Amino acid sequence: MPIKTINKYTDMSINNKIGIWMDHSKANLFAVKNNVEFISTIKNDFDHTQMQAALDKGESLMQNKRQQHQEEFYTALKTQIINYNEVLLFGPTNAKTELLNLLLADLKFMNIIIKIEPADKMTDPQKEAFVKDYFSGM
Repeated sequence: MPIKTINKYTDMSINNKIGIWMDHSKANLFAVKNNVEFISTIKNDFDHTQMQAALDKGESLMQNKRQQHQEEFYTALKTQIINYNEVLLFGPTNAKTELLNLLLADLKFMNIIIKIEPADKMTDPQKEAFVKDYFSGM
């Protein structure tokens, strides 16, 4: 399976807010309760080696593989997001907007408040501070 999830907690339903820093290759999830806590990383494992192997067999195969991995990546994120009432998607690429569009098209997510914010590449402490600042201002 191309998606790797590293969870710190198994029951994330106790929190109602989550911040997700993401690009097309990984997502860092930060739960908000009393403090902001890192809870997991979800990775899209479509790396350069897999891309080159698929490209050697044809560009359309490579594009199909990339799309398949991206869909699995977003599905893994949706599985986590469904447990929260408020979601902040932030990061340097348009991956957050792509995920937002998928969430808005799915009726299971219509009662979840989902916002996106642009953000540069950040260290983990910067990501935690970004999530804390965002939700403390609400």
